[in-house]
Amino acid sequence: MTRYTNIMKTAISLPTDLFHEIDAKARALRLSRSGLLTAAAREYLARRRSTEDATVLWNEAIDKGGQPGSDPAAAALRRRSKAVVRSTQGKRR
Repeated sequence: MTRYTNIMKTAISLPTDLFHEIDAKARALRLSRSGLLTAAAREYLARRRSTEDATVLWNEAIDKGGQPGSDPAAAALRRRSKAVVRSTQGKRR
């Protein structure tokens, strides 16, 4: 798990059964409870971002998957398409 340099300690209240479930899952994943709760909170918040954050979400998707059309096959298709367009433009009247 990533170590954070800026940490805010807080106390929260959880139902006992949920605490034990979190504790068991953290042990199984070899994470601290704080690490598990941090990851869970980040995932929860990411799933519930407003549509106002569309640019942020798009940029994150590009960071993960790359720029659309940047793969070698897409670049080759663009080159071939441009060549075909150029060759047909000279034949127009």
